[in-house]
Amino acid sequence: MTSTSAAATRLLVRARTGGPKGDRGPKLLEHVLGWTLVVLLAVLVTRAGLM
Repeated sequence: MTSTSAAATRLLVRARTGGPKGDRGPKLLEHVLGWTLVVLLAVLVTRAGLM
């Protein structure tokens, strides 16, 4: 391995962007609110006669 490829490998490893590791958040609340929004949208579409 040359020094150039080693430097490129190091940059690729460091270039990952996934946000802060400690930012877990309330995943259960997000799922419940998301599914509530989906159901509400489905009810509104059905009531409006669009389906």
